[in-house]
Amino acid sequence: MDWDRISGNWKQMTGKLKEQWGKLTDDDLSQIQGNREQLEGKIQQRYGYTKDQAREEVDNWFNRQA
Repeated sequence: MDWDRISGNWKQMTGKLKEQWGKLTDDDLSQIQGNREQLEGKIQQRYGYTKDQAREEVDNWFNRQA
């Protein structure tokens, strides 16, 4: 699976994202609209992660979706 599939199926993926990162709001997910960099930024903001931590979290989540 590549990130384009995540973006293309964003509405379906939001449930899985909220399971992983419950602090993300519906508004956050609406604003992100499948943009990986924005997702990483919101995770940084909500969880206080560094940029590298957020990227690693998204990578780990993404790899489990395949």
